[in-house]
Amino acid sequence: MDWNELEKIRLAKIDQMRAENVEPYPTRTEVDHTIKNAINEFESFEKRNDPSISASEVTLAGRIRSSRNMGKLAFSHIEDGSGRIQLMLRVNEIGAENLKYFTDLFDLGDFIQATGSLMRSKTGEVTLLVKNFKMLAKSVTPLPAAKDELVDGKVVRHATLSDPESRYRQRYADLAVNEEVRKIFRTRTAIVRALQRFLDQHDFIEVETPVLQPIYGGAAARPFSTHHNQLHQDLFLRISFELYLKRLLVGGFDRVYEIGRDFRNEGVSFKHNPEFTQLEFYMAYADYEKIMGLTEQMLAYVCDEVLGTRTIAFDGHEINMNIPWRRLELRQGILDATGIDIYACADSDSLYQAMKEHNLKPKEGQPRGKLIDSLIGDFLEPACIQPTFLFDYPRDISPLAKSKPGNAQVVERFEGFVGGMELCNAFTELNDPLEQKKRFSEMGRTFDEKDEERHPMDEDYLQAMSYGMPPSGGFGMGIDRLAMLLTNNRSIREVILFPHLRETDEEMK
Repeated sequence: MDWNELEKIRLAKIDQMRAENVEPYPTRTEVDHTIKNAINEFESFEKRNDPSISASEVTLAGRIRSSRNMGKLAFSHIEDGSGRIQLMLRVNEIGAENLKYFTDLFDLGDFIQATGSLMRSKTGEVTLLVKNFKMLAKSVTPLPAAKDELVDGKVVRHATLSDPESRYRQRYADLAVNEEVRKIFRTRTAIVRALQRFLDQHDFIEVETPVLQPIYGGAAARPFSTHHNQLHQDLFLRISFELYLKRLLVGGFDRVYEIGRDFRNEGVSFKHNPEFTQLEFYMAYADYEKIMGLTEQMLAYVCDEVLGTRTIAFDGHEINMNIPWRRLELRQGILDATGIDIYACADSDSLYQAMKEHNLKPKEGQPRGKLIDSLIGDFLEPACIQPTFLFDYPRDISPLAKSKPGNAQVVERFEGFVGGMELCNAFTELNDPLEQKKRFSEMGRTFDEKDEERHPMDEDYLQAMSYGMPPSGGFGMGIDRLAMLLTNNRSIREVILFPHLRETDEEMK
């Protein structure tokens, strides 16, 4: 590796430690407390106020965040996953040689183990008075640090690591120096746990379905493809869990859910990543109206559990996640926003002409469903800041949803929008195998063979349905988008630990 001068200095320290028979990367540690637990125990000890009892000795570990050498005394702060604490190293306890050893060879970013007793410093800070210490892992590359720059006679402080591209490419450094980023991902984990608790409490069981699938389906998206060498079989990374989860309804599981990764070989944007985390659940003997109610309850519960409030800030808006959400029929919403009645435009040509007449610049050659999708994306979605259900969708963009009684061209489907973006999607599930086969065939004829909206025929799924699938409601939601909402981040890359990025010139070489 091409080491810089600071890294070479630290490498020399590693060599010096090894020359003195000290291993800078030892195999064993003797840690017996997290920093948070140690501080809590000490504060409990203080409250007892019993002079006959001494504070117990603890062994802590963490990364060095600060260090001050004051001659016969040195102060340092270390941090683990639970918190931060000050270390005090005095000649009286560890001796002059060990103090010099620490100040000469230990740097910011190193992981250290320290044993001693807790006390209060003169400033009132809980502090570990160190009796002995050892290196756990030497940091060769210094972590990014905040920098001061003199601009027009004023000191301007630049953040520790603020360039988004650098932060995403080196997420490990981003997490190490930015506590706010670590908080985002703790919140994301709390969101997932809250969703699981809610569904578990409502008698759903969590399952796992295949990631590698011989036929992709359950959504309108282009898949990633791969090949199994031993089986001589082309496979696809799943774009949805839907068709496998509904097979479980056939098998007798009335309420199932899965939280996992989906993969879609499509565009990247502030709200799209090629791999993303999805929640899907399916509930027998339910329809889309029951799923609407359950969705409201579930997301209110998550806000209560994770944030302690149902009022969230997102992208400059104050959003109220209380029950009930606004409900807006899709046809009426588009009519109000554009003046176009999609029911009066029965095919793609008539809808295309209507959009041209209203100066909406439709894309030529698009199926009717895609034209309607563009109207939703351009005119309805951005306006749905407060939680809104758009409901009753055209059949031609919803091949897995059941038609409304009395209107075969409209299906019982809703999408939930919050903060100006789609958050969730749900249906009254189609459970007629003959109608489902007809829908698959229609999709095959309507779309070009290379079109990502084309839905392949899944004969095994149809076979499962032929055994009888109970009437049911299904639901899907992007966990990443929910995390964006509840952490007030407009970019999906901020809530995915390792988002996909374009190759740099160096990586391409």
